[in-house]
Amino acid sequence: MRRRKLLSASIGLGALAGLAKLTDQSDREVLAGLAMHTESDLAFGTTVTIKVLHNDGRLARVAIQDALQRVREVDSLMSLKQVNSQVFQLNQRGVVEGPNAHLLHVLAFAQQLSLLTSGAFDITVQSLWRVFSLASAKGELPAPTDIAAAKDLVNWRSLEYGPQQARLLTPGMAITLNGVAQGYAVDLALQALRNHGVRHALLDTGEYGSIGNKSLDQPWLLGVGHPRRLDGLAATLKMDGRKVATSGDYATFFSPDFVHHHIFDPVSGDSPLELASATVVAPTGILADGLSTAFMVMGADKALALAAQMHDVDALLINKNGSTRKTAHFPELHT
Repeated sequence: MRRRKLLSASIGLGALAGLAKLTDQSDREVLAGLAMHTESDLAFGTTVTIKVLHNDGRLARVAIQDALQRVREVDSLMSLKQVNSQVFQLNQRGVVEGPNAHLLHVLAFAQQLSLLTSGAFDITVQSLWRVFSLASAKGELPAPTDIAAAKDLVNWRSLEYGPQQARLLTPGMAITLNGVAQGYAVDLALQALRNHGVRHALLDTGEYGSIGNKSLDQPWLLGVGHPRRLDGLAATLKMDGRKVATSGDYATFFSPDFVHHHIFDPVSGDSPLELASATVVAPTGILADGLSTAFMVMGADKALALAAQMHDVDALLINKNGSTRKTAHFPELHT
């Protein structure tokens, strides 16, 4: 699975770079009697990092390895590139027999989010990614006819799934779970840490989640990078137990002006034109992840209106012209 947001690796190009930029203090000011334990692994095409504060090094390592295994499982199930992944098989064959329970859960969530956002979120946009990616390899943008043909294959309602099989109803359709899988992995990994009794941790799969605090008197902190200013922060936010995800036009783009990029509007068949990035704070990682993509497509007015109707959902939206809008309770740290 290609990492969608390139958070730490983007060197500040609009990423949530908390683990890269804001951890020196947390490494020094640990909670009384607890030591910092950090391990990383590869998943989703990037480095996944987990930091745990605990007084038992052996238990901390076991907990971290269990959490990392949950992340690897999600990646292996939902990768677009691993030939044994069920998403890869579904896209290749149009059907997968005996879909994994995790895959069924994510597919069900994706359809619920599509309904909630009136189709702004749609996992069947993979056909659009394909035509833009193929054209980009030639240094071009796809022809309007190719975009139109790919757009005809985008329809979240044309996916059926159940315990026996998952099936794409239109030949040539394909899905991508890159807009939800990393957030879902955060949820599973954090639960694994809690099952081992971990009370203070920070996890980065490309999306972020936390448990507890980083020091006696301070929460975990994340820097929300600016999408147009190298190493510039748009905000610093306090992790309050909710999960955090960012989507932006800078992560993978098909034109140097960021007009054409990896996020697609199912209606136009091209990238949405208003926002440069959307950062979402939500009760679960899968919701934060999915909403960050949906908000990019919806634009600021509709995104903020939807966030206002949802429990414990906040957002910071940065327009392509550099202006920002946010919900009233976005957990920003003011210094």
